Amino acid sequence: MEEVVIIGSGPAGLSAGIYAGRALLSPLLITGNALGGQAATTNEVENYPGFPEGIGGMELTQRMQQQAERFGARVHMDEVLEVNLREHPFTVKTYGGTYEAKSIIIATGVSPRTLGVPGEAEFKGRGVSYCATCDGFFYKDKEVAVVGGGDAAVEEAVFLARFATKVYIVHRRNRLRAQKVVQQRALEHDKIEVVWDSVVTEILGEGTVTGLRIRNVKTEVESTLAIDGMFSYIGNVPNTELFEGQLDLDERGYIITDRRMRTSVPGVFAAGDVQERALLQVATAVAGGAIAGVQAEKFIAEMEGDTYPDRQW
Repeated sequence: MEEVVIIGSGPAGLSAGIYAGRALLSPLLITGNALGGQAATTNEVENYPGFPEGIGGMELTQRMQQQAERFGARVHMDEVLEVNLREHPFTVKTYGGTYEAKSIIIATGVSPRTLGVPGEAEFKGRGVSYCATCDGFFYKDKEVAVVGGGDAAVEEAVFLARFATKVYIVHRRNRLRAQKVVQQRALEHDKIEVVWDSVVTEILGEGTVTGLRIRNVKTEVESTLAIDGMFSYIGNVPNTELFEGQLDLDERGYIITDRRMRTSVPGVFAAGDVQERALLQVATAVAGGAIAGVQAEKFIAEMEGDTYPDRQW
């Protein structure tokens, strides 16, 4: 019987592990596909407090893991296949085994949204990528395109300019949505060119990507952009398939919580990108994870008839 099972190992899950660990709950943290979540694939995190020079996403999440383990969190490299939230104690089934849990913290995050155009599935891993930090090096001295206009798209375009000879940003609007300081870096970069008011309609290639067919949304004129690789950053889809029909989700599939990270099932909490928030950042994910870890301790204490300690963390 586990006191707390944390599903997901991004900043929210690791933060929950730190706080649940400090409460002596010996939380079991199940990583999912990769330790660190999407934050670990970010080349540099510049806006997380305490790191004025910035820090690599992988290093930041590794430090969080070390901190969680210091306080007794057990990190298992495994993937959850099935959960039963209809009965208490809850059941979590993974490749490695089946666990019962008094409480669960869901921090499964999000996955990149796909374009859904011809050629995308065919050339995935052969010129189509969703992680510039992972694959950028392979495009040294080549030309690439980044699709999107938010922070992630523009930041990764700047990162790719370290390797590529040319980086196109293909954006469906006439202005970027990224923060001003991020926009400035891209717009002033001599290797980056923005293709405004345009969407990708097809990914072209022979074995690997050779170009994009794009359409101007204002003129409807189609053209071809010759490139060697494409990176898509057009938003995310919440990883909530495991919880459909068991938890209340909003119209986009995000888990609905209150301010204490409580879901529609008592004893089940959610934090991070999987839970709809106004700002999808490491700082807010960490805050949600901290709240979820404390609330899990409170739930277990109240369930077992103990007095919840009135303390400041």
